[in-house]
Amino acid sequence: MFNALIVNKDEDSGKTSAAVEQISLDQLPEGEVTVAVEYSTVNYKDGLCIGPGGGLVRKYPHVPGIDFAGTVEASSDDRYKPGDKVVLTGWRVGEAHWGGYSQKANVRADWLVPLPEGLDTRQAMAVGTAGFTAMLAVMALEDHGLKPGHGPVLVTGAAGGVGSVATAILANLGYEVAGVTGRPETADYLKSLGATQIVAREEINETTKRPLESETWAGCVDAVGGAMLARVLGQMKYGASVAAVGLAGGAALPATVVPFLLRGVNLLGIDSVMQPYDNRVRAWQRIAKDLPMDKLEAMIQPATLGDLPQLGADILKGQVKGRVVVDVNA
Repeated sequence: MFNALIVNKDEDSGKTSAAVEQISLDQLPEGEVTVAVEYSTVNYKDGLCIGPGGGLVRKYPHVPGIDFAGTVEASSDDRYKPGDKVVLTGWRVGEAHWGGYSQKANVRADWLVPLPEGLDTRQAMAVGTAGFTAMLAVMALEDHGLKPGHGPVLVTGAAGGVGSVATAILANLGYEVAGVTGRPETADYLKSLGATQIVAREEINETTKRPLESETWAGCVDAVGGAMLARVLGQMKYGASVAAVGLAGGAALPATVVPFLLRGVNLLGIDSVMQPYDNRVRAWQRIAKDLPMDKLEAMIQPATLGDLPQLGADILKGQVKGRVVVDVNA
């Protein structure tokens, strides 16, 4: 028997409840690889799956946790053998398939990535889906021509999980980083990650009737969407790109096509869930090389399985800073 965070749903009221329970190996869903989970983390999707479900969870009881890192215990796939260190992000694990909030997990071999040299499992989960997505965004901006010296790179939702890692990576690569935050108390934290400019959310969160403003940003990692993304598009330099990674500010985009037509601005969609294997490996290798580990350590908030119900509620309210690392064996 081992511990897992089990979410149950009351069919009459429709309400969910989450608690740590003991389960056995034969209760896990089928999978080619059994992993002894060491660490997981908390993302916005995890908050939904721990709590109301957000339409992501279709079947209860359920084990959330869209990320995990650990050691292979058993494998029927030749790519992995007992003792291998592995990372999993995406593939709807923790949503449609039982996830990482458990001391053991059964998953498909295709969903795993070998832990890159230079990272341990705890650091990998300090990165997690949020940091993996941030690296994909930086890679996409670079693939579309962004280089240090082109001008400041904007990071919206900078104190969140994606924003924190994006800020640290960009600063480490030599970019001038402007961090947008609605929490003034996080300014020192963002500067410690390498941000050279702090932009108050209210300065950039309102729509404007002008489709174009002064050319300000050489690139942008946007975790907010909504009115802020629309505003930012009109402030991009000629030929610059915005990597869109989230919708904390809403899914609607009250924008015009003018920035695309008159300034050649690119809007790059970043999906981490179904990302092909080769690009996953490339991103994790870049993370191990380009994310300063001392900055990563400064982002970490430690947690246990028992802390998750509260943390799930907190992240939905925007009250989690940096990266939560869940020690599932603590």
